[in-house]
Amino acid sequence: MAHSRHTSLPGWLITAACLAVVGAALWWFDARYLRPFDERTTLFDGTALRLPATLAGPGGIRLVHFWDPACPCNVGNQQHLADLVGSYSARGVSFHVVQKPGSHGQSPETLGGLQPLAGLTGSDHLPASPAVAIWDQHGKLAYFGPYGSGLSCSSGNSFIEPVLDALLAGRTVTADNNLASGCFCDWVPQR
Repeated sequence: MAHSRHTSLPGWLITAACLAVVGAALWWFDARYLRPFDERTTLFDGTALRLPATLAGPGGIRLVHFWDPACPCNVGNQQHLADLVGSYSARGVSFHVVQKPGSHGQSPETLGGLQPLAGLTGSDHLPASPAVAIWDQHGKLAYFGPYGSGLSCSSGNSFIEPVLDALLAGRTVTADNNLASGCFCDWVPQR
């Protein structure tokens, strides 16, 4: 019987060491990659947004992504945005990006299809990012708000695919003011 205790003790020690390593790895991953969910509610009001003259008026559907390189919430929607570009560019949707004024950083390579956009009137007063604005074929703002609700944005909780599909089908969409809870970063510093 004493012999089995000596053989099982190293097994228990190895098991305990493995559990400690796994626990430490989970703690590190949580601290580094998972952010606490911001329960604040944000009002996205698009009444002041105006496309620059080069994009305004009738044409194709235009999607504008508002991006703050320092915002950890962008990580949650980068793959979703890359999927949108891959799916809808071929269907006539043009993709643009407005970077937060005064910020520094480059879009990930997967988002290389987004065209930088300057001169978007009203973009200096956005409430939060990541956010998206979509103009229809007539040049009217059809949607302004978050990509989805919740901690991260994906096609499973996205507001964007239904809006784009409706516009591509010729239906009218009017959702330029939205109240949402999700992972957002302030676009304009709080006073």
